[in-house]
Amino acid sequence: MVVTTQNPEEATGVSITTKQPPRILLAKIGLDGHDRGVKVLARSFRDAGIEVIYTGLWQTCESTVHAALQEDVDVIGVSLLSAAHMTVMPELLRYRNELGIDHIPVVLGGIVPDADHPKLKEMGIASVFNPGSSVDVIVKKICELAATRKTADYDSVQDEYNKGNALALSQLLTGVQRGELPDNWKAPTGKAKIVGVTGAPGVGKSSFIGKLAQILCDQGKQVAVIAIDPSSPITGGALLGDRLRMMSTKADSRFFVRSFSSGGGPGGLAPFAREAIDIVNGFGFDYILVETVGAGQADVGIRELTDLTLLLLMPDSGDAVQFSKAGIMEIAGSFVLNKCDLHGADATEAQLLSAVGTDRPIWKVSTIRDEGLEDVAKWLATQ
Repeated sequence: MVVTTQNPEEATGVSITTKQPPRILLAKIGLDGHDRGVKVLARSFRDAGIEVIYTGLWQTCESTVHAALQEDVDVIGVSLLSAAHMTVMPELLRYRNELGIDHIPVVLGGIVPDADHPKLKEMGIASVFNPGSSVDVIVKKICELAATRKTADYDSVQDEYNKGNALALSQLLTGVQRGELPDNWKAPTGKAKIVGVTGAPGVGKSSFIGKLAQILCDQGKQVAVIAIDPSSPITGGALLGDRLRMMSTKADSRFFVRSFSSGGGPGGLAPFAREAIDIVNGFGFDYILVETVGAGQADVGIRELTDLTLLLLMPDSGDAVQFSKAGIMEIAGSFVLNKCDLHGADATEAQLLSAVGTDRPIWKVSTIRDEGLEDVAKWLATQ
């Protein structure tokens, strides 16, 4: 697929032409309490045809590098405004090297004295950007760095995958996304319970998945998430924000998250979703949670890929007639009435019951209050 900025003057002025969009992970490390600037950058990168994984505030070096490994990004971007760059960046590079992903370049943005730029570059930082650096310049550098990425040796990657190497799993997922895997390779048969999680935009799918996954991990289960966000129909870029709701500041080897853009695929999924699920399943997880893009009434493709489908709703999201319509309401194995800390939860539950009856469970959940999630986990264990 060729991705080219359609309106570069309106976006960043930079035209990107690549086989696949460059992927960058943006992280705010440390105690800096605001992220307005990095969010503006994330949107600008999306508008320039880049796939952006944003991990949110208060991340650690360890959690950032583990996320970069799972996402198999082309570039790691760190935002620091706390003047801690000479302490944080060596630590991040140490974790990067320990995890065997020193091939992923790191760029730094923040308040960095000019005198420190040579020191940072000497230690291995690819570029340093101060406030006021133009988006055009930053995008150009990201694309240059992404273009240096080499195609993986998939024979050796498959050997490492069979040994349980998480980096190899990430690289195989990149291979299927970019159409690089050998045609004759097939993932081993897995044993995971594959659960689809779908629902309208803003209903809280990512937060729900993050909390549910933590419960399952605490029970000793290995859990993977495939999270799909929409691609821009104009530039091909994407802001992949689902991981933001699921990350903790401490890496957990039992929990694997991979973000994908939809690439214009139908049904709230990505075109290669089935192959990606098979690769993750063959790695040996107990549960795979597949999150669709914000779904509409006709986005029912998830039912073809999963063993179970959970449909998330929220208070005041419809009435009995709305809940009786064909389409997405029909494919749910159970319903999760999320955000039940909000007004209207009881009335919405009553409307839902009158429409769908009692044959399929309806769970009332609040991720803010940690209510109802244990019941969902227990039900999944019985299916």
